Amino acid sequence: GWDWGPKMPTAGIWRDIELVAYNTARIDDVLILQDHGENVVDLSIKLQAESLANADLSAKVMLSLDGANISETTVDLTGDSAEINLTVSDPKLWWVNGLGEQPLYDVKVQLFADETLLDTLDKRIGLRVLRLETPEDAWGRAMFFSCNGVPFFAKGANWIPASPYPSVPNREFLDVFVKGAADTNMNMLRLWGGGIYEDDSFYDLCDEYGIAIWHDFIFACGVYPSFNDDWMANVRAEAIDNVRRVRHHASLAMWCGNNEIEQGMMDPSWVKSVGWDDYHKLFRDLLGDVVAEYDPQRDYWQASPHSPGNELDPYDQTVGDTHLWSVWHGKEPFEWYRTRQDRFCSEFGFQSFPEPATANEFSAPEDRNITSYVMEHHQRSQIGNGTIIHYMLDWYQLPDGFDNLLWLSQILQGMAMKYAVEHWRRNMPRTMGTLYWQLNDMWPAPSWASIDWRGRWKALNYMARRFYQPLLVSGVEDTGAGTVDIHVTNDTTADVAATVVYAVTDVAGKAITRGEIETVARTINNTHVTTLDLSEQLAEYTARNLLVYLDLMVDGERVSNNLVLFGRPKHMLFLDPQIDVAISAVDASNYDVTLTAQAPALYVWLSLPDAQFSDNFIDLQADQPVTLRVVTPAAMSVSDLAKKLDVGSLYHTYTTSS
Repeated sequence: GWDWGPKMPTAGIWRDIELVAYNTARIDDVLILQDHGENVVDLSIKLQAESLANADLSAKVMLSLDGANISETTVDLTGDSAEINLTVSDPKLWWVNGLGEQPLYDVKVQLFADETLLDTLDKRIGLRVLRLETPEDAWGRAMFFSCNGVPFFAKGANWIPASPYPSVPNREFLDVFVKGAADTNMNMLRLWGGGIYEDDSFYDLCDEYGIAIWHDFIFACGVYPSFNDDWMANVRAEAIDNVRRVRHHASLAMWCGNNEIEQGMMDPSWVKSVGWDDYHKLFRDLLGDVVAEYDPQRDYWQASPHSPGNELDPYDQTVGDTHLWSVWHGKEPFEWYRTRQDRFCSEFGFQSFPEPATANEFSAPEDRNITSYVMEHHQRSQIGNGTIIHYMLDWYQLPDGFDNLLWLSQILQGMAMKYAVEHWRRNMPRTMGTLYWQLNDMWPAPSWASIDWRGRWKALNYMARRFYQPLLVSGVEDTGAGTVDIHVTNDTTADVAATVVYAVTDVAGKAITRGEIETVARTINNTHVTTLDLSEQLAEYTARNLLVYLDLMVDGERVSNNLVLFGRPKHMLFLDPQIDVAISAVDASNYDVTLTAQAPALYVWLSLPDAQFSDNFIDLQADQPVTLRVVTPAAMSVSDLAKKLDVGSLYHTYTTSS
């Protein structure tokens, strides 16, 4: 268990076991190395066999793409080993999500004795160079990843075990979450060191969707007996086994020694039992050596968080990665994120409840209060419910009813992560990665996940799809000065000419001022477009009445939008938006739903269990219709959808009992 999952100890063998019988020889191991040149990739395939009899062994290697043969060769083994070299001309390179496609080549290795086929091994690889880069720069030492020489901002989340019973999740179940990450514009998941070495299908899916994997070795939040030689030998065997199993995957970006053990070593009680020399023996030497020997083209990072050259400061903002929990555990306001200049933030998060459809699956009507026995049982964090309410009181009016409380907690979670990620993306290239805690759940419960255990997207996941867009417009308010700093962040590989459109209205939707600004968004960088001076409007209308809408237009198409407020939403004088809903059928299960509000409406959401929405939790301007695509779980008529589809907004959370 953890503070998001139940304690369910399991026992027994939970992965497949094979009894392998052979008379002559078998394939024991295959290591595939890549050397990238100008429009060419040389493959070096190192084969290790096990043999029981004297025989003339040979190996045949075939490389194909989408069923078409690319290259093949046959070599004789020297003893029990061979090195097979193949050259791929005009290679189709594998890219992380957002930078390009994910072509995957099939490698078939066959072992022969004379002309008798003895054994076959199949691997699927992507041709790419995926590296961790840590050059010195003006702010200290950078930390970013590059794919085929192109630096990219790591946009993603942390991955936890998908079930308390690790043998249960199958490929279809895992696909919901990995595809969900890709659809959210993510390009990286951190496989957390408190979990498990995942099933092969998880790595296959990450290959297919272009999701780079930051892979912790499975050590977390504790001290380990590295002074015990037998135990260390067991660790080495486990590490070698898993490195050899998954190292061929295109998506595997980096091995990391552990989760939060260096941070824990700041506690004097930890170093009383295990000192820094013991720590280094395991996490610097043993695991580092395993990666160097068995996965030599992969980078190794000693821990997370980790400050190279300064292990005693896990919060160093000049180098390495950080885990930041001052928002949530430390009760700092969301604005605290804007004080941080971290190079790479690999953990930060905020809890919310699952949506009513999920909560209703584990609760009876009489349980539907967050302080009920059942709801508190599913809340595994001792401070969880109280912390959610603490921040909710800071941001919003108390919601009316159980359902509205669940929805509003999701909005609150989304806003916390929005504050953090938008700030760090504005800080690019100084900051080059954000992996929020966490993508997925292991059971239905309140947690830090953005996709709940049923695969239902929380508000955060919709917001993440927007704040992880390749082109992002955002604003930073200064209520005292009456200004908004407008920024455009560009993750793409080229400069982009764009237009920023700003519109200022009051809470009734009355237009106050509007303007357009031409800009060029610099590639893999952030561009400060302008400082918008609204001090006169703020003095006239007050912070409780002003809304600043931002749109980013490229070639006449809106590619990003945002909303800036000068005050907390709980103090805004919002009116009933009176949202009109118009539904038109595209086919039996696809519908266009057009929403039109008579007054500004924040966080407008559609709700229909297990439906898919092109967007959700959106801000509506007055009299400006927005059309969303809805895919229903089963065919239904327009009239049936109109009856079943619920529409909510911030205003309705405290004016409509649910």
